[in-house]
Amino acid sequence: MTAAQPEGPGSGGVRSLEVRWIFPGPLPPAMAGWFGRFPAGVETLQDSYLLDPDLGGLSVKVRAGRALEVKAFRGSPGILEVTGRAHGRIQSWQKWSFPLGRLSQDSDDPAGWRPVAKTRRIARFQLDGGRAVAGGPDLAGEPGCAVELTKVRTGGQAWWSLGFETTGPASLLRGGLQATAALVFAQDLPGGMELGTDDSRSYAEWLRQTAQSQQ
Repeated sequence: MTAAQPEGPGSGGVRSLEVRWIFPGPLPPAMAGWFGRFPAGVETLQDSYLLDPDLGGLSVKVRAGRALEVKAFRGSPGILEVTGRAHGRIQSWQKWSFPLGRLSQDSDDPAGWRPVAKTRRIARFQLDGGRAVAGGPDLAGEPGCAVELTKVRTGGQAWWSLGFETTGPASLLRGGLQATAALVFAQDLPGGMELGTDDSRSYAEWLRQTAQSQQ
């Protein structure tokens, strides 16, 4: 499997700001109901993440057997804070995607790769006068913010995740993320839940942490 290599920082790709929380166990039905206030598409897919070797600030995955995605971590510009409801680590990424021929779904994952099955609901938002409005663009790289509530399964265990990803001009990323978070968290989380920084991490971080804990 070969693909052209990214040329370096700033050379193309899609810039984004992202915040994600990941929790053990099945997705609570109350969370699905809470998220259902917004129109959302649903998709089921399996991604494979490269864990070994550890590439440091690079996250590499095969998305649904159809694309090789390489993400370069560009640092954290701070904390996303919605008082009393959510605190999450904001991460800056630059992503490149390379199309692949369809990979066999019957073959075993090579050593060093971890398959992750996902069923995710994705709601999209766009900015209108500094406020977030549901129903934003669904094209990669277009300005807007995607919010996903995802059932996750890997290694025979169930997890779930809530994530935000905003893309577009660099000057609008932070404002778009904050405006979308303000809208999504305008309603209390079920059962008085509060999302904290201890559960805020990328998929790649989470997978490496869980793999280490199982050794």
